[in-house]
Parts: sequence; C-alpha cells; structure tokens
Amino acid sequence: MARRRMVVKVGSQVLCESTGGLSAAVLAGLARQIAALRADGWEVVLVSSGAVAAGVGVVDDAGFDNPVTRRQVLAAAGQVRLMATWGLHFADHDLAIAQVLASKSDFQSRGHYLNMRGCLEGLLSAGLLPVVNENDVVSVTELMFTDNDELAGLVAAMVGASHLCLLTQVAGVLDAEGTLVERWDDETHDADALLQRGTSKLGRGGMHSKLATARKAAGLGIETLVADGRDEGVLAGFADGAARGTVFPAGGQASSARRWLASMDGHTLGAAVVNAGAEAVLTDPAKLASVLPVGVEAVEGEFLRGDVIEVRASDGRVLGCGRSQYDHAEARAALGQRDMKPLIHYDYLYLLD
Repeated sequence: MARRRMVVKVGSQVLCESTGGLSAAVLAGLARQIAALRADGWEVVLVSSGAVAAGVGVVDDAGFDNPVTRRQVLAAAGQVRLMATWGLHFADHDLAIAQVLASKSDFQSRGHYLNMRGCLEGLLSAGLLPVVNENDVVSVTELMFTDNDELAGLVAAMVGASHLCLLTQVAGVLDAEGTLVERWDDETHDADALLQRGTSKLGRGGMHSKLATARKAAGLGIETLVADGRDEGVLAGFADGAARGTVFPAGGQASSARRWLASMDGHTLGAAVVNAGAEAVLTDPAKLASVLPVGVEAVEGEFLRGDVIEVRASDGRVLGCGRSQYDHAEARAALGQRDMKPLIHYDYLYLLD
C-alpha cells in the first residue's frame, strides 16, 4: 500500500476569532478530524500558525516601538498558549503532540535538512503528532519564510507526504468571477491573472502564497488541496478522494534530492552566474547537463561544499539551484577553466520550469 501521509496547514485567520483570540471550537474540530485520519491509518503532520495572535491575549504589546521585538515577544508567549491549547484538544483523542520550530536555515544546509527530516520521521514512528511552526523568536527578516504556507510545502516535500492540505477562510481558489476552481490546471488557469498579492490581518499569508505553494507541491508529486478550514469534513473528504475546495493534482514523483533542492528555491547561500552558452545547454530539455566552471562567469556570496547555490543567467534571471561541489573560494579560482569537475553535478541540479 502506498504511504498515506498528510501535512495539514492551518493559518491564523482560521484558528482565531475576529477579536484575535484562539477559537476553541475550531481547534477542537480540527483535532477531531486529524484524530479520525490517524485512526484510519494516516500519518499526519500539523503546521500551525497562531503563535503571534495567541500572544496578543497574553502580553500587553502597546509599549513596543520596535515591530520585530513586538513580534518576537508575542510569538514567545503565544507559542506556549498555542501548544497548550492544541495539547488539550488532542488529549481528548488520546493523541500526544510534539513541538517542532523551524527556520529557513534548517532548509539551506543538507545536514540541517536531513537532521530535521530525521526528527520528524522519528516523531511519526513513535506515534506522536508533530506540530510545526516557524521559530518567530529567532527568525530575522531575511531568514523568515514568506508565511507558513511556504513552510508547509517545504515540510510536505521533506517528509515525502502524499497529500498537503492548506486550510484557509474561503472555499478555495476563486476565479475572476468569484467561482470556485475545483481542479487546478496550469494550462487552463492563469495564476497571475487571478490573483493580486495580499496578506491576512492576523498572519503573513494570502491566497497568492497558497497558490504558489500548491502548484509547487503538486509538481513534486504531492496531491494538494486549498480549502475552507472551518468545513468539518474537509480532511476526510480529501483523504477519501472527495475533496471540497481546489485540488492541485500530483504531477509525478520526485526524488529525495530533487525535493530538497526544490525547497531551496529562494533560500540559497550564494550564486553562480553562467554565460549564454552554458544557459542554452542547461535549459535544453533534451540534455542532462551539469554546471561546469568553464561556463561560469561569476560567483557570488560565501558558501561551503555541499551548500545550495542559485544558478543565474548573465542578465540576472534565476535558472534554478543546485548543490555546489566547491566552496566559494575554490569556485572563484576555477572560473572559466576547462577539464574541471562540475561546480554542480546534474544529479543535484534543480532547474525552474
């Protein structure tokens, strides 16, 4: 039987009342649905926003002039309340939870990535329910995820999930006329035409990020749903193939290395700028090509062997990313040279579509 593993992401707008506090009814309902999935043999990872919103009910934040400090304090206080509340609701179903706080650096290094994946696999093997959130207390602006939709997509790829459910406060993705798109198809639907960038009042996410995450996850072989988080039967319907919302069909399977590299998009530590000839070879769908030093005209940033770096065209366009076989000093020394080992071998190269 194929692995049945679902990552469920729920945002602040779903979890919180209009006044900003956590909604006991919503958390209880989601805990009930996840417990039913577990009883049916599913493994579940929950990605839960809400720490900052929960902190508003704990801390008087009126005296904070620095918005970063305010967010850190609210997250530190609110994460305790958020986990305690989830713990109480899951305890009603004899489920124990485990907290996992992540930052962007956990996905930048292959070693950190494998360490976090090993932790999540261990928690699932032990029968625990991992509850993942961004570590807002230590994340600085340049190392913050776009939002927890992005984090959920990365976690789904990391653990090899078969399903990803992004819960929101609307029925799913709506077209220009406000009609629900029940099944997404890139050839039929134009993402840029449908959406304008927007974020929620209680969190950083919006439908734009859900659409971007869903399309990327589906491309990595993960069946993805964007749906109403207050629909009592949303998770069971998705698990049974009768989803209510917008389904993004899985587009095939991806290797562990490809999933990791795909998660690095936008989170790289440096860059290799290739010339026009190298770009033509790399982007030829009929060829499997590595990034060779002879085709690299510049190296940017500081990185170590094994770190993921961006691959860019000479005009600045991002072509993809890959695992470097050189550190930054070695890469600069090898620029333009022939008969050298690849800077990025094609087995560890992820090119954007």
